[in-house]
Amino acid sequence: MRDFAAAWVALSVAFTVFFAGGGNTVVRNIALGAYGTLGGLFLVSLVTAGVAFLLHELAHKVVAVRYGQRAAFRADYGMLFLAVVAATAGFLFAAPGAVHHAGRITKRENGLIALAGPVVNLALAVVFLPLFVVGLLGVSGAALTVGTYGVAVNLLLAAFNLIPFGPLDGATVRDWSTPVWLAAFLPSAVLAAGFALVVLF
Repeated sequence: MRDFAAAWVALSVAFTVFFAGGGNTVVRNIALGAYGTLGGLFLVSLVTAGVAFLLHELAHKVVAVRYGQRAAFRADYGMLFLAVVAATAGFLFAAPGAVHHAGRITKRENGLIALAGPVVNLALAVVFLPLFVVGLLGVSGAALTVGTYGVAVNLLLAAFNLIPFGPLDGATVRDWSTPVWLAAFLPSAVLAAGFALVVLF
């Protein structure tokens, strides 16, 4: 729980700085006394990016335990610090830690544990989508902000983690089943790219 809490706060700070436009913008806002703007972005980051990352990791843990694994989330404090530093430079690199699990397991079970995180992110994107739609209709600016960040972060997190490379979830899923990996990765990548185009244009 301590590691989850630390990762949630640190990631939310990093995304706040990133959403604000980088370290220079944050310093300018502080100098101008625009604490409300930063506070609002921090709350948005807590309920969008922070929740996206933590529920992703929690999904790995829950499914691992379901298959009889000993599982625990361990925050990577060095990477959390790097995430905050990177955000001040105007770009984001977030690797808050990972769920470590141990015990006898099949390749299929290991693949499903890896798949659980991205699937939760896709589900969260659906949860945030109504807020985005309501915001587009002009009902609420706050809804548009939360909805946009909520959908975007979750779709990007799902697609990125399903890349079949190194320690990412996609490598484990594809090692178990290429068809399942394709069925998860291709829609995630298309949706992430499509939503980015909608937001940008």
